Amino acid sequence: MEYTIFILLLPLFSFLLLGLAGMKMSHKVAGLIGTCSLGVVTFLSYLTAFQYFSAERVDGIYQTIVPYNFTWLPLGRLHFDLGILLDPISVVMLIVISTVSLMVHIYSFGYMHGEKGFQRYYAFLSLFTMSMLGLVLATNIFQMYMFWELVGVSSYLLIGFYYPLKAAVAASKKAFIVTRFADMFFLVGILIFGFYTESFSFSFVPNLVMGEGTTPFIAGNVAKAMAAGGFILPTALVLMFIGGAGKSAMFPLHIWLPDAMEGPTPVSALIHAATMVVAGVFQIARMFPLWIQYAPEAMSIVVWVGVFTAFYAATVACAQTDIKRVLAFSTISQIAFMMVALGVCLPGHEGVFDNHTQLGYMAGMFHLFTHAMFKACLFLCAGCIIHAVHSNEMALMGGLRKYMPITHATFLISCLAIAGIPFFSGFSSKDEIITACFQYSPVVGWIMTGIAAMTAFYMFRLYYGIFWGTENKEAHEHHTPHEAPLSMTVPLIVLSAITLGVGIYSTLAGFLGWGGSFGSFVSATGEDYTIHFDTQIALTSTVIAIISICLATYIYKGESQPIADRLYKTFPKLHRAAYKRFYQDEIWQFVTHKIIFRCISKPVAWLDRHVIDGTFNFMAWGANEGGESIRPWQSGDVRQYAVWFLTGTVALSLFLLAL
Repeated sequence: MEYTIFILLLPLFSFLLLGLAGMKMSHKVAGLIGTCSLGVVTFLSYLTAFQYFSAERVDGIYQTIVPYNFTWLPLGRLHFDLGILLDPISVVMLIVISTVSLMVHIYSFGYMHGEKGFQRYYAFLSLFTMSMLGLVLATNIFQMYMFWELVGVSSYLLIGFYYPLKAAVAASKKAFIVTRFADMFFLVGILIFGFYTESFSFSFVPNLVMGEGTTPFIAGNVAKAMAAGGFILPTALVLMFIGGAGKSAMFPLHIWLPDAMEGPTPVSALIHAATMVVAGVFQIARMFPLWIQYAPEAMSIVVWVGVFTAFYAATVACAQTDIKRVLAFSTISQIAFMMVALGVCLPGHEGVFDNHTQLGYMAGMFHLFTHAMFKACLFLCAGCIIHAVHSNEMALMGGLRKYMPITHATFLISCLAIAGIPFFSGFSSKDEIITACFQYSPVVGWIMTGIAAMTAFYMFRLYYGIFWGTENKEAHEHHTPHEAPLSMTVPLIVLSAITLGVGIYSTLAGFLGWGGSFGSFVSATGEDYTIHFDTQIALTSTVIAIISICLATYIYKGESQPIADRLYKTFPKLHRAAYKRFYQDEIWQFVTHKIIFRCISKPVAWLDRHVIDGTFNFMAWGANEGGESIRPWQSGDVRQYAVWFLTGTVALSLFLLAL
């Protein structure tokens, strides 16, 4: 699979070409270059997936293939490698990233038409896509970290694309600073891990097929790893998880994600669906063998951080009025579902992975795949809606179904998918996550079931607020809403078709025991895993989701919402707190400005200026003054030198005689 190198090189060349010469091109040419290069990358990604998954398994397991690997920086036994690694999760991520990114590129032709900086926008899209592809294809943790930081840089550039707007600049800086703060822990964890294992490999016992001319990996020092496994390696993995929690917007490092909505809506789709926010989930999945072997107890941290984040984000989403922020908090909650799924995947009796214990891993990665498609569709639908009404606020919408039939249909399909309704893709993946949670703990299972019900409620609150309810004729008086152009609606149709097609097949396969579903490609052990739904859990979660949808319909479908108004008047403080995100931004402002800056940074700065700098300044002043004092001694006057010589001789003679 030597051609896989072009999956990285093509978007890199596109970025360099558009970044250096884009301003000399027309908008159409620049867009075509970026989109065509992504089209080729998508074709190569699908070709890679077809060849990889159609290849014969060895002992029932897909092999890990390394078409490229070379030593970039040798440091004795510990060295930094760069290359491409293909295994089931990286190949699936290739499909997810390339598909969503291609849809975003096509969609942007219509959405960004006439925008200043159009060429720059497509250059940044290419950089973003290349960074995420490099992250998922990394052969080692250090290479993953390099592309991890490139993802952060490119997200900063895209979120702040509208740089004349202060809000966009503030949002880009906020995203960059918060994620860099989390990445500091990731780097410390990598350094601890590398020092104690003498390796940056994802696994100490790799079963790799190395391509011709590739540099073989140096196996990690398993003896040192075993010695450090009791405390050091769990600490390193938890530190790396903090970096992933920052990138995937887990509480309390989630504060950057809602503000990231200041960037163009296609960027929001790209960040939320297939790239930046799933990087933390992919990190846990990639290093899953290390977690299971050396830190299974620490997985409870992943579980409970995910559980709390999912509940918190779902609660906030129920009170938001900006449609992009509802989707943003929905993303946080759904990413938390994936984290919980990976965390509850623990070996069973005598450390054996059976069909029950490995369910969470498969379900988490399956939900990553399904969520990428329907969440990208939801965000792109939101872009069409904003394009039509020139506002993000639901108060200026209502009744849009008759003006935007394609957007309405695709949005509804995606809402049914995220709500977990059978025959839509989200049902299969979310139901399996809930099943895995019940196997881990009934408490966790019921909590996640409740959060899934909240998801159905707030998504249909959003749906009815946009497409039903009372049309704001005053807002639409000078600009009648209309359906978006084909360049924007075709990606919606493609993504919703994937959502519906995967949902129909996976639902039938789960109930009838068919093979060929997601578990046949990705599982914790690498073996074929046939999905079988737990009928009781599937029925319970479906009934609860339908009840939640009916409740949202009863409250929000009509032209007026008296029940919602009554609830607001009854619990104004609770609604205000949820709308203000439970004051997390204010808490962070207080902690950073009043505590860290005032109580820590200022004293440290004073110590640095007056003690450390003062000490060295005093030493420099003393040396300077000493030089000034003895400078007259070297005047060049021979008579003065003779006097000093005779004086010194006499003084030394007297001293010796005195002794």
